[in-house]
Amino acid sequence: MAVAFNNDFTIYQAESRVAAIELLRKLPSPPQLALIDLGLPPVPHRPDEGFHLISELLTHSPKIRIFILSGQDEQSNARHARTLGAIDFISKPCAPDKIKKHLDDALKVQDVERRQGEQDKHSMGIIGHSPAIQALRSQIVMYAAIPFPVLIEGESGCGKELVAAALQKLGNHPDAPFRALNCAAISPTLIEPTLFGYSKGAFTGATSTQSGFFEDTSEGTLFLDEIGEIPLELQTKLLRVLENGEYQRVGETATRKSGARIIAATNRSLRVAVQTGNFRGDLYHRLNVFSITVPPLRELGPDKLALLNHFRAYYAQQIRQPPFDLDTEALLRWEQYSFPGNTRELRNIVIRLSTKYPGQTVGLTQLQDELDPMETSAHRQHVTASEAIKQQLRQGKFSLDLHLREQEGCYIAVAMELADGNISEAAKLLGINRTTLHSRMSAHEKLHS
Repeated sequence: MAVAFNNDFTIYQAESRVAAIELLRKLPSPPQLALIDLGLPPVPHRPDEGFHLISELLTHSPKIRIFILSGQDEQSNARHARTLGAIDFISKPCAPDKIKKHLDDALKVQDVERRQGEQDKHSMGIIGHSPAIQALRSQIVMYAAIPFPVLIEGESGCGKELVAAALQKLGNHPDAPFRALNCAAISPTLIEPTLFGYSKGAFTGATSTQSGFFEDTSEGTLFLDEIGEIPLELQTKLLRVLENGEYQRVGETATRKSGARIIAATNRSLRVAVQTGNFRGDLYHRLNVFSITVPPLRELGPDKLALLNHFRAYYAQQIRQPPFDLDTEALLRWEQYSFPGNTRELRNIVIRLSTKYPGQTVGLTQLQDELDPMETSAHRQHVTASEAIKQQLRQGKFSLDLHLREQEGCYIAVAMELADGNISEAAKLLGINRTTLHSRMSAHEKLHS
């Protein structure tokens, strides 16, 4: 297939997830597009490796556009892949010219977003009016002009990079250099020379002296994304820069100083990494002078609609087509959907609906086809349970206390069965102490005596 695109694209190929990540780390810049098959070795009949690769690609390069090659019988897997961040799937078999159109369209969207980002460089660019988003904006304004480190925490796809950019734009030196390093995007051995620079001959391939990001940013801002991926041996040197601004180029003994402000981001808990010995506690506390937690989209309530309206109008304008609409049922489902892939997933859903249904009203079935089937199944179970409860309540004579006691009795009986009658072991299974379990068992015996 690569032969069909050689005249239009620069092609890089990899046979496995590990090979793909190794290849990306060697490239001078990440590719704009990725076309992957979910079935990758060592278990090509399962989608697990493909799912992992999607997450790793987006960790490496959040702006990369990922397309999934999928057979018709794999559509549920493809839908889950879109939740993880893939923009869409292409059913197999597919003619090369159709694949090329998908890729060309994605490049056009990227170009539009790049130009829009340049136009919006003086705005914060954060959509929404929920209390959580208003609090987020307040924190950004509060910390923007402070020269101390800020640690941004949040799930993948929730907009941590946008927050980092806003801190720079609203700071005292918005025009000062801003450099960003995704610590998961390059080989761990290259992080040190990238940050601190190196002298000629310091290592194989160092054919000239090169400054690093700390030197290049000077009095500006250095954004370290996925900070948890920095090797332990390098964390000591990073701590030294944070404490007194001092560092050395690789291969030099002369001490240099940098006034760069550090903004770091992570999508996993650094507290846990400290507890497991994978991250230095002293470095964590130096980075965490001020912290900002970017809320997941599922906690933002009506902001789901605000983002829908924003992206719907934006992409309709770019493709020069009227925007789609959601009918009543689809709109309700949109409000209920948890968006496990956060804003990145929401944006990709809007792009697909804008392309498939311009100027049309999208119904519940059409919308469901774009949502994560795992979350959709959980939603259906919730709806079924909700209807059962409504029916019980409408019948009257319902006692919540009695119902809860019955549920408690069922859990106690099962726990005692699993523990072979051992009260201490059953209490551990239930998450209560032995005395509490004993008293509740006595209460149930009196109730049924």
